[in-house]
Amino acid sequence: MSKKHYHKKYLPLIIGTSIAMGLFINFFINGNPSRFSANNTTQLKINQLLNYIENDYVDEVNTDSMVTTMVNQMLDNLDPHSTYISKEEYGSIRENMKGEIVGIGISFYKVEDSIAVIQSLPNGPSKKAGILPGDRILFANGIKLHDQNLSNDSIIKVLKGKMNTDVSLKVKRKGKEELLDFNLSRDRIPIQSVNAGIVLNQNLGYIKINRFAETTYQEFIEKLNQLKRQGTKNLVLDLRDNGGGFLKEAIAIADEFLQDGTPILYTKNRSGKTKENFATRKSSFKNGQLYILLNENSASASEIVAGAIQDNDRGYIVGRRSYGKGLVQREMKLADGSAVRLTVARYYTPTGRSIQRPYSNGNSSYFNDYEKRYENGELLERDSIQVNDSLKFTTPGGRIVYGGGGIVPDIFIPKKVNNLDEDLEYMLKGGVIDRFVFDELDKDRKFYNNLTEEDYSNFEIPKEMLLNYTEYLNQLAFNYNFETHEDKLKRFLKASIAKQLFGEEAAYRILTKSDPMLEAVQKHLNESS
Repeated sequence: MSKKHYHKKYLPLIIGTSIAMGLFINFFINGNPSRFSANNTTQLKINQLLNYIENDYVDEVNTDSMVTTMVNQMLDNLDPHSTYISKEEYGSIRENMKGEIVGIGISFYKVEDSIAVIQSLPNGPSKKAGILPGDRILFANGIKLHDQNLSNDSIIKVLKGKMNTDVSLKVKRKGKEELLDFNLSRDRIPIQSVNAGIVLNQNLGYIKINRFAETTYQEFIEKLNQLKRQGTKNLVLDLRDNGGGFLKEAIAIADEFLQDGTPILYTKNRSGKTKENFATRKSSFKNGQLYILLNENSASASEIVAGAIQDNDRGYIVGRRSYGKGLVQREMKLADGSAVRLTVARYYTPTGRSIQRPYSNGNSSYFNDYEKRYENGELLERDSIQVNDSLKFTTPGGRIVYGGGGIVPDIFIPKKVNNLDEDLEYMLKGGVIDRFVFDELDKDRKFYNNLTEEDYSNFEIPKEMLLNYTEYLNQLAFNYNFETHEDKLKRFLKASIAKQLFGEEAAYRILTKSDPMLEAVQKHLNESS
């Protein structure tokens, strides 16, 4: 697979999802939805035109669709992060960022037009009821869920509902002739924004945050306190591929690392009014060594945390230059249930730098920045990172930092240049490996469902599974030879199995064992101790 091919196939999904999460960085205050008055000629002109079209145009026209098109075109002329959210999208986006849903607590695949359980989520209704990975849910409250060609959204609507409402399930389990009956009550199911909090070695802890949702700070504190009880003295905060989220969550997390009164960031609106944010007395990790992992998909709230740490000389940024989003959005609801996120301010790091990339060449150029970085070599060589000397700032400790386009790392780690390396990583992030692993586990559910995580630590990926994966890709029209990357493929397969059997934290215990950025952190720690 060529670079161009995998770029087109996987990257839009990863970056699109990442930046969609980053657009949530806002004050989430419902501002005045319109400053137009009844006498405003611009508003009157638009209303008149729509009335003429609706009442007098020769053909019937969907004016709702026309208004949506007009709104999108208006926002496109502002900046890349002022966006429109349809009524249909709004609910699911809000739910995802709220950090919980009300449902039965499963993840699932559609397999041969049936609902196959990937995992019953910890402490959820399905887990408590005894629903196992590999079970097929055939009916829910008498509604047939198999052989119906239902969309995922339709299935989710059946399984979700109001708190404490009852759900009666009929389930097919391999090895059982009769259908199994389960009766359970819907409950709140957390949508985790913190994937893992694990001990890497005797005094180094690791926390992975995938986005900044409403519950992120609380999830983070729980993991941090757990690591401190286990003896963690130094910490790695992994914000790679984290496209951002709520501003207040980023500020709260940065606060945990900084001395009372230390600046975290400030924002400035069109009129020049500024709002400053400072650390408080609550700091609970202000002395240990701190490392923030970033890559080219780390944006918005991730950059706020990294900028506060770097500008105050509190820790080290490890990885590659971040995305470069320094605009603040406010969400404003519209009359039909849709919403717009309008850029209302810029944020600045403690030294006074804006890390927003230029967007004067249009949205297409702006969102294709990854390709430009690849071509100019900055993903491979630190010296190729393009900085603006006129936007040079100095931290209190004398470090030189730059504005105008993301956070430049203190410790640079190049991106792997080998096609197969990158393809494997995209397969893992994009779910290709996860889907294959589900089918492999389904071949012997009794064995895998009886494994404990301790048992699994000694599990070796069989050669047959590697061959099966190659054949699986062949069926998808991809031809690979993994001989030179067998160890990496084994690690990714083992991590995917761990995630489906024991949860994401178990997967990160495997993935962190061979990670160039974490190896660089450990080397730096050893040299500085």
